[in-house]
Amino acid sequence: MTQRPEPRLPDPNIVLYDTLTRQKVTFEPTTPGRVGMYLCGPTVYSDAHLGHAKKEVAFDVIRRAFTHFGYKVRYVANITDVGHLQNDSDDGEDKMLARARLEQLEPMEVADKYMWSFVKDMEALNVLKPSINPRATGHIGEQIALIEELIARGHAYESAGSVYFDVRSWPQYGKLSGRKLDDQEEGVREAVREEKRDPRDFALWKNAEPGHIMRWESPWGVGFPGWHIECSAMSLKYLGEGFDIHGGGLDLQFPHHEAEIAQAEAAGHAFARYWMHNNMLTIGGEKMSKSKGNFLTIQDVLAQHDPMVVRFLLVGSHYRSITEFSDAAFESARSGYRRLSEALHEVERRLPGAPAGQNAALDAKIAAHVQAFEDALRDDFNTPKAVAALFGLTTDLNAAMNTGEVPRGTLEAAQRAYRDLGGEVLGLFAGGSGPAQTDDSQVVGALMDLVLKARQNYRLNKQYAEADELRDTLTKVGVTVEDTKDGVRWKR
Repeated sequence: MTQRPEPRLPDPNIVLYDTLTRQKVTFEPTTPGRVGMYLCGPTVYSDAHLGHAKKEVAFDVIRRAFTHFGYKVRYVANITDVGHLQNDSDDGEDKMLARARLEQLEPMEVADKYMWSFVKDMEALNVLKPSINPRATGHIGEQIALIEELIARGHAYESAGSVYFDVRSWPQYGKLSGRKLDDQEEGVREAVREEKRDPRDFALWKNAEPGHIMRWESPWGVGFPGWHIECSAMSLKYLGEGFDIHGGGLDLQFPHHEAEIAQAEAAGHAFARYWMHNNMLTIGGEKMSKSKGNFLTIQDVLAQHDPMVVRFLLVGSHYRSITEFSDAAFESARSGYRRLSEALHEVERRLPGAPAGQNAALDAKIAAHVQAFEDALRDDFNTPKAVAALFGLTTDLNAAMNTGEVPRGTLEAAQRAYRDLGGEVLGLFAGGSGPAQTDDSQVVGALMDLVLKARQNYRLNKQYAEADELRDTLTKVGVTVEDTKDGVRWKR
C-alpha cells in the first residue's frame, strides 16, 4: 500500500441533525479542530442486546467520520453501575442490586462481569474503545458536588435523606423532548407525593434503606446517586463547559437526557451544544421485547452471523432510521458484504503482479465514488448512501478487472478507497470473533494460490478428474473458481 497522505484540515461542511433544535445544522466545534463527544453507555446488569449494538455502531461511525474529516476526537462513554432503578424513575429496586441478588454475587462482581461482556461484544463488532470510559461508582464525589451546587442555587431540596431536583424552579425543563411540564403525567403513589414537593421532581440522591448494599456517605446521610446525575457530572468533568455532542438512544431523550440538561444548566454550567439520537430496531417487523419472545443479545446474534455482516447490516440503515433484523435482512447484508469484501480481496490479490501506471478513466471513477461517499457522510452521516458509493466503486472496478489488467497505481487508489472508507470509517473488513469468525485474508490467499497451482498441475498432466474434484471440494465450502482469459480467479 502506498504511503498515506498528510492529515487533512478539519472539514467545515459537516451537517448533523440536532434533536434540540429539531433541524439539520452545520457543525461548529467549541474548540477549532476538536470534537468532544459524550455517549450514554450501558447499565451493566446483563448481557448487551441488539439495541446496544445499533447505538454503539451508529456513534462509532460518527466518531470515525469526524476523525476522517480531520478532527481530533475525545470520545467519552460512561458505564452505569449504580442508581438505575428498574422502572427508570425513582421507584423500584436498583437494577444492579436485583441482578446481584439473582446471581448471588456482589454488585461490583455483576458490574465487572457484564462490563467485560459488553467490551467483548464491542470488540467483535469493531467498535473503537472510548477515549475515556468512566463508571458512575468512581465519580460519587463529582455527583455530590453538582448536587450541592443545585441546592445552593435553589433548584434542589433535601427530603427524608434524599435530594430531588425541583422541576418547577427550572422553566426550560422539557425543551429537548418538547414536553410541557403541565402536560406531563403526574405520579400516583402517595409515598412519592409525600416525599417530593411535586411528583414530577426527580431524584438526585436517594436515601439508602437498611440493607441496601451500595451506599456512600453524603451531606444528606448515607445513600446513592440517582440515575441522571452521573452523566451530567462525568460529561462536564471530561469534556468541559459547552462541549460539542451528546449522543444516545431515542429512548433516553426523556426523561434521562432532559434531566441531564436541567441539572447541568440549573447549576450554572453550559452543557452539550448538539444532541444526537439514534432510532430503535425491529425484529421481524416488531419492536424487540422479552414478552414477545424476540429479544436477542449481541452474543445470540454473533453465534449465528459473522460480526462484520452484523455491522454491515447496521451501517446499511441511517442512524435516525429504524433498523430491521430478520432472516431476509441478514441474507441481504451477507450478500452485500461479500460483494465488497471479494472486490477488495481481488484488488489486493492482483496488486503484487500488476504493471506500473494508471488508468486515468478508472481513476476518475474511483475519485467520484470517494467524493460521493464523503458527501453522504457530510450530510448527517448518511451511511446508506455511503455504502451505495462503495457498491458503485465495486461495479466499475469489477468491470475493469473482468476485461483485463488494471495498473498498479489505479489498484492502489481502489485499495485506499476500500480500506480508508469502508474500513476506517464504516469499520468493515475487520476479523470477527466467535463461531462466525472468518479466516485471515492473507492466510487464505496464500493457501488458495497453492491450491490453484495444484489444480493447474493436474490439468497440465491431463489429470482432469483430480482437477475437477479439487474444484468441487472448493465449491462445497463456498469458494468459486473461475477460468477466464486472464487466468484463474477465485472468490468466496
